[in-house]
Amino acid sequence: MLVPREKTPELTVPLLGGGQFDLATDGADLGTVVCFYRGLHCPICTGYLAELERLTPEFEERGVKTVAISSDGVERAQDMADKMKTKNLRFGYDLSLEKAREWGLYISTSRGKTSIGIEEPALFSEPGLFMVNKDQSLYYMSVQTMPFVRPHFKELLGAIDFAVANGYPARGEYTGAV
Repeated sequence: MLVPREKTPELTVPLLGGGQFDLATDGADLGTVVCFYRGLHCPICTGYLAELERLTPEFEERGVKTVAISSDGVERAQDMADKMKTKNLRFGYDLSLEKAREWGLYISTSRGKTSIGIEEPALFSEPGLFMVNKDQSLYYMSVQTMPFVRPHFKELLGAIDFAVANGYPARGEYTGAV
């Protein structure tokens, strides 16, 4: 179980356009927003990531980097980035399902073709959104069992502003007896 204020699991995946994303050395002043998405087959992911693409410059103004990661291979990840005409958002691919589970993501089985006619992979991870501090400690997380009702990036920007202005700590850190 991931616990706020504690170090997150290691996370290294290849990036579209070359190189790799390594959370430990990402170099953001404040932290990194890691958005795990379902993959090319998900029409909801396209709209969701379009919002992150649009707001990535605002995150960067606050010293926060962004990355979208899926278990899709390079071709499907590139198709997603091309479909979205991305300019700001980094795309990581080849996330192992073992690593997805380590991050607390749920795994689903294929139901065949989606509403947009793209075959789901045999197994894939469901969405998750994480704000990780520059020291790789967990600040915020939201994981889901379905593609619907995801956190809003604009609200996350507001939360970052509030947290920085007020020294607001990550919450949910208590793991003792209840």
